[in-house]
This record gives sequence, C-alpha cells and structure tokens, in this order.
Amino acid sequence: DVQLVESGGGLVQAGGSLRLSCAASGFTYSSCCMSWYRQAPGKEHELVSSISSDGSTYYADSVRGRFTISKDNAKNTLYLQMNSLKPEDTGVYYCAADHGGSCTEFNDWGQGTQVTVSS
Repeated sequence: DVQLVESGGGLVQAGGSLRLSCAASGFTYSSCCMSWYRQAPGKEHELVSSISSDGSTYYADSVRGRFTISKDNAKNTLYLQMNSLKPEDTGVYYCAADHGGSCTEFNDWGQGTQVTVSS
C-alpha cells in the first residue's frame, strides 16, 4: 500500500525555521513528482513546492527564497526546509505524490503535519 507519513511540524516564532519530512513507501518513489501542499484555516489547499523525478523544482511566490524542497531517493524521503517563517505560513502541510511524474496529478496524500507560526 502507498503510504506517505509527514513529520516535523510544530509551533515556532516568526522568523524561525522548521524542517518537514515525508517518508514514502509502497511505490517507486524515484520516478514520481513529489510535492508539499498546505491548507490554512478556512482556505483551500495551496501548492507550496514540488520536485520532479529529475530534480526540477517549483515554488509558490509566497515561499520562494525562504523554503527549499529536496528529496533523498535512497531513503524514499521528501523534505521541506522552511526558513524565515511568517504567521501566514501557518497551516497543515501535506506531502503528495504524482506517480505519473508530470507534477499535475497528485493522487496520494499523507495525513498532514501542523505548522503554527506565532507573531
């Protein structure tokens, strides 16, 4: 079975940093496009960042320059390094997988990890 398990969320003050991890299993991780989404209270899911099988990355304008996505294919693990956090970064962060590799259809999702940034 496909499993995506996020960890690393928590409460941090504005300006602080967190590193999220997503452990993947049950599928060929290296050929997928992987992404991080977030959902703030009362808002829709927002694509934060993605990384394709060849390492190409995408960042939302709101996080570019502050967040860094990376992956370790040997460990089947996706990361999101978040620096200079702002209160508006608060939300539940999910990792998702696009098994086709196109970075357009993320069909498998983790359970999410809460990130709260206090002002």
